[in-house]
Amino acid sequence: MIKFSLTCERDHDFDGWFRSNDDFDKQKKRGFVECPVCGSAKVGKALMAPAVSTGRRKEKMALAMGEAQKQAMVQLKALSEKMRENADYVGDKFAEEARKIHFGETEARGIYGEATPNEARSLVEDGVEFLPIPSFPDDHN
Repeated sequence: MIKFSLTCERDHDFDGWFRSNDDFDKQKKRGFVECPVCGSAKVGKALMAPAVSTGRRKEKMALAMGEAQKQAMVQLKALSEKMRENADYVGDKFAEEARKIHFGETEARGIYGEATPNEARSLVEDGVEFLPIPSFPDDHN
């Protein structure tokens, strides 16, 4: 994951996490990157200092997080795990399965998996309710 410092056309500064530089470019091109303050999709990367990841650096980053943020992160991770425990993993068939459940073609149940941005947009347009589940760095270790 890469953290980018971003700015919008109205000079609002904010951060965004992306899997790669290409991921940022693709999401921006599709209109998925917006300013959280004003909603503008005219967003660009701001100048930022390079970060070198070392064990010591990671430790400092963790210590820089306030207690409230640490507790929120723990709760969010626990909620994410609980949601996965009580649902069926359907992999890249998420959009297809969610539609079947929504339209009554299969039994209603909790599911989770992956969907492309276009699939997610299409689900919203069809009125299918879903919630993105956050992915944490240690989920991939």
